[in-house]
Amino acid sequence: MSGEGLLAGVRVLDLSLLGPAALAGHLVDFGAEVIKIEAPSGDYVRQMTWPIVEGTSLMHLHINRGKESLVLDLKTPEADVVLSELIAKSDVIIEAMRPGFLDKRGFTHQRLREINPAIVFCSISGYGATGPYRDLPAHGVAFDSWAGQINPVVDADGFCRTPDQTNIGITAGPAFGAMAVLAALVRARTTGEGAYMEIAQSDAAAYFDWYRIESWKAYEQPADVVTGNASDDYQRRKPGLGGMWEGVRYQFYESADGHVLLMASEQSFWKNFCLGVGREDLFELYPGSKYADHARGNIALQTELRAIFRTRTSAEWLQFAGEHNTTIAPVNTPQTVIGDPQFVDRFAWTTMDQTGCEQLLFPLHIAGEELPVPSEAPTVGQHTDQVLQRVLGYDQQRLEQLRASGALG
Repeated sequence: MSGEGLLAGVRVLDLSLLGPAALAGHLVDFGAEVIKIEAPSGDYVRQMTWPIVEGTSLMHLHINRGKESLVLDLKTPEADVVLSELIAKSDVIIEAMRPGFLDKRGFTHQRLREINPAIVFCSISGYGATGPYRDLPAHGVAFDSWAGQINPVVDADGFCRTPDQTNIGITAGPAFGAMAVLAALVRARTTGEGAYMEIAQSDAAAYFDWYRIESWKAYEQPADVVTGNASDDYQRRKPGLGGMWEGVRYQFYESADGHVLLMASEQSFWKNFCLGVGREDLFELYPGSKYADHARGNIALQTELRAIFRTRTSAEWLQFAGEHNTTIAPVNTPQTVIGDPQFVDRFAWTTMDQTGCEQLLFPLHIAGEELPVPSEAPTVGQHTDQVLQRVLGYDQQRLEQLRASGALG
């Protein structure tokens, strides 16, 4: 529980399993009080994936950090009463599991509104609450493969393999969901009207790639209606980065000790680069268009640039870019970016003592303020008694009655 931050005073009930719990985790980062309601068996995310830090998964330690764990066995009528009382005293409910979990236990949209008309309810699931895939069990990669964000690679033995790349759906889904919750919370605080929403991680993976998807849709129009860019003589390129393959002025280049990314697609940046390296002849020979000109397919120019970039280290090229006002970017991996000076300047880490392992804090910078540092992710039921005492005012006798009934596991 946090008493500070942009969402101080907001209470969230988080009924979640596995990765979708990150939705409420975003609200923790902004200072909301998030109560994770778990079955007696607990959320098995604590044992899922790698790495495992002193017996507990990094995934649990990150997405459930700062939350309190309250065990309720919702199969018992006594737990039903407790949950009803918690809903009445909360602002947000997150259902982060298969859609309809609460509905099947009698907590329908209508009942939630009767208990708390201003409650903001958001369900996040794999494929959403509608459609033919609604009830399919799945994990994170499925949402990206469905959305066209990840495709198999084939190894030397002809076996299909999963490539090393960022998961989108399991990250974008909770982020988009948190954005929606905050919007609904503003309305609820202003008008007293709650909201009943649902979002799918698969939908989020697709919407994250709106540019390519909308480009392919646009290309369904006749060629005289939807064209390419003027710098390409209006020839249609493949959408997104697929159209970057033949780029020259916007392309990766090998440096003396790694790689850099040249992005001189604007004529002014290209001219500054040529003048900076003492090759004004390259600009005179290949001046390009004012905007969005990648010198596509110009192998002669690419050969020249390849030789030029090998003459300096990546750090030297970044210094050069600053001195000559041109566009060159560093190239990192998830391992090396940690030591990048820009990363070091912008990000803050928690300590092992604070969150069970070193974790990144949410990268928001507020003038004169700091976001709260969350506490370590809870063990199953760690805060059951103190949450019920603090939020509902239960005394020890009431707690003992609930424990005897099985409501608390």
